[in-house]
Amino acid sequence: MSSLPAQGVIPPGVVTLADHEAHARTRLDDKAWAYFSGGAADEITLRANRSAWDQRLLYPRVLQTIAGGHTRLELLGRTLAHPILLAPVAFQRLAHPDGELASAYAAAAQGAGLVLSTQASMPLETVAKAFLGEAQRGPLWFQLYLQHDRGFTRELVQRAENAGYEALVLTVDAPTSGARDRERRAGFCLPPHISAVNLEGLQPPSPTRLTPGQSALFDGLLASAPTWDDVAWLQSITRLPILLKGVLHPADARQAAALQLAGIMVSNHGGRTLDTTPATASALPGIVQAVAGDLPVLVDGGIRRGTDILKAMALGASAVLVGRPYVYGLANAGALGVAHVLRLLRDELEIAMALCGCRTLAQATPELLFKTD
Repeated sequence: MSSLPAQGVIPPGVVTLADHEAHARTRLDDKAWAYFSGGAADEITLRANRSAWDQRLLYPRVLQTIAGGHTRLELLGRTLAHPILLAPVAFQRLAHPDGELASAYAAAAQGAGLVLSTQASMPLETVAKAFLGEAQRGPLWFQLYLQHDRGFTRELVQRAENAGYEALVLTVDAPTSGARDRERRAGFCLPPHISAVNLEGLQPPSPTRLTPGQSALFDGLLASAPTWDDVAWLQSITRLPILLKGVLHPADARQAAALQLAGIMVSNHGGRTLDTTPATASALPGIVQAVAGDLPVLVDGGIRRGTDILKAMALGASAVLVGRPYVYGLANAGALGVAHVLRLLRDELEIAMALCGCRTLAQATPELLFKTD
């Protein structure tokens, strides 16, 4: 049985997610800060993810019956206490020695869902054991990058099934890394004691002999990049529901619905892959319209306040995910810091609902948003 993470202390004056971010800058070295906080290229999408939520305005109703209100919802056959999940973030031991284990304990204690990264720095079984022991926990999902070795991918999926993970989250928007200038300037590299432990044993792909005029990227690295056929193959080898993470275009959403996938995550990888893509708040309504209720739509990117969550629900989201904010909480105070981030978001969501006259999340409809056009 894994030992509980060390108890942290919330730094004085940290009362918002922005405070957590500012304090985490003093806790992380330049390389780790560049890795967690940076985006691709000029970071236009990174900034847009945040500003897009700010630009949407709530249109509150008054004198509504709100006594007995709650944040509960149904998602993939489960009743959740609230719509907040922890997004998959790699190498969390860069932020705190307890890494993903601390995040798992915090999420479980706060009733939040947890999506563990393929590139976690702790074994998926260890994290699952910590998370599944809490009776009031949210869902436990495993984020998957399809590997060039299908046999290894199959074994990884089987490990996740055996450990108790309840769904797979297939990331589809990163067949290659983005141009992360901030990481390059900082000289980011993983320290020797941190690695993607769940990928141990994966052999590198055989080197591709390029001919003159061929591209090392297109003809080399991306020669085995996943396609829709690989999604169908993944469906054939697992009993777990599959959600696609990284969808921005309505045509891709419709194809996911046609394959009868379990859900879609509207995401631009936190602005870390392709710069100048739409902010997720801007892309969300088109995806919701494209699937027309055939499958749940989740969203991440730039969510920093409970009001952002309420706006996401009003735009048609089924739930939201946060990434960087909980890593900053992790850096500041371990498991307690992650729990604090989640509690702040949930408290702010309840306040926003009450002040908008929403007794339940089902009342968060598009009419809740003020139209400025």
